[in-house]
Amino acid sequence: MNKSRIFQFCGIMACVFMILLIIFYWDDVGTAHFYLHTAFIRIQATHPTMTNQNQDLSNSKKTAGERITNSEATIIQDNLELMYLENTKGYKGEESSPKMDQAFDEIFQPNFDEKVFELEINSAKTSNELEQIQSERKQKIEDACSDSSIMFSGKNRKFEDIPAKELDHLIVDDRHGIIYCYVPKVACTNWKRIMILLSESLLKQGIPYRDPLEIPRDLVHNSTSHSTFSKFWRRYGKFSKQLMKIRLKKYTKFLFVRDPFVRLISAFRSKFAVQNNDFYNRFARQMLQLYANYTDPPLTVDEAFSAGIKPTFINFIQYLLDPQTEKEQPFNEHWRQVYRLCHPCQINYDFIGKLEGLDEDASYLLKLLKVEKLVQFPSSSRNQTVASWEHNWFAKIPVAWRKKLYEIYKPDFVVFGYPKPRNLLLD
Repeated sequence: MNKSRIFQFCGIMACVFMILLIIFYWDDVGTAHFYLHTAFIRIQATHPTMTNQNQDLSNSKKTAGERITNSEATIIQDNLELMYLENTKGYKGEESSPKMDQAFDEIFQPNFDEKVFELEINSAKTSNELEQIQSERKQKIEDACSDSSIMFSGKNRKFEDIPAKELDHLIVDDRHGIIYCYVPKVACTNWKRIMILLSESLLKQGIPYRDPLEIPRDLVHNSTSHSTFSKFWRRYGKFSKQLMKIRLKKYTKFLFVRDPFVRLISAFRSKFAVQNNDFYNRFARQMLQLYANYTDPPLTVDEAFSAGIKPTFINFIQYLLDPQTEKEQPFNEHWRQVYRLCHPCQINYDFIGKLEGLDEDASYLLKLLKVEKLVQFPSSSRNQTVASWEHNWFAKIPVAWRKKLYEIYKPDFVVFGYPKPRNLLLD
């Protein structure tokens, strides 16, 4: 063993010793120690100075049902992996080497087998037909992203150039190797519930949830309930993007989309057509002042609705078309374009679901992920906005406005394979 290897080994052991000291004073000593041991065994198998016994990694990997939720333990495991990377010869700053890539590949293995499936889908389509649909959707994205005639903001930037705050919609489940980009108004409440259940990130009386619908909505949409890419910066610093890229390479990535104009109708109905104090104060009062000639709108949504004062769908469209709107702040996530939320030209999604075929796509996806025995997607028919309403909702919107609105959301139509709404854009 040469001197450099000895120093590397000593450095790792010193760091491990310090973490052990911290763990012994942790509140949850037993569970944290279990995860530390698991993480250390995984690292031993990849480190060149620790392979004398050539231990079987399978001994340190537990199935989804056997693992115990412990966010602190996850941090410990990740920190140990980072220590190994820092002490691996060939690691230089942000750059990767073949040796480091191989080490990453061995470390980041989600706890499910290779995807060799015998699918039995609750669908009139065969598994081959469903697979073909996914291939076509992915090809649509690839074609749009490579077509130089189709331009939109952020299209040609690299993943490394995406600011952390723009990665807050990418939810990570390390237990099953899943990344979900949630899109508001596209069944995201229930998909977030699925992610919470799978990751066991929330407990009820010390026990992980087993029924997605038991998880309260306020917890579902609380950012602390999820691990997202945007949080990696606080945890990993300069290693963040490298660890994100490894997960993007190894994990199964999915999102769900819907017709962009129908999504706007749904956003208006849920945030402005009913009483919502938060959205009234943040957006509706401004719309009433700018576009509805109310110089001093009521201060609360209760007062406004009692007086019959609320923004119309026309006011909402005016707000979206007003150039000043995004100069003051980016679109809210409920009407922000999907390409800005999920970065389809930088992230190679494995599955693209559509709300128009939600039940079929959800069933297919859960089987692809091999979690259909752990969870079923909740059925939902709660006051859904349907595409057939489009004509009525846009009837009072001038055609010129519709065309401008289409240009704003055109990338979503093109990238995700939705036909141009020609009937709404004709003079």
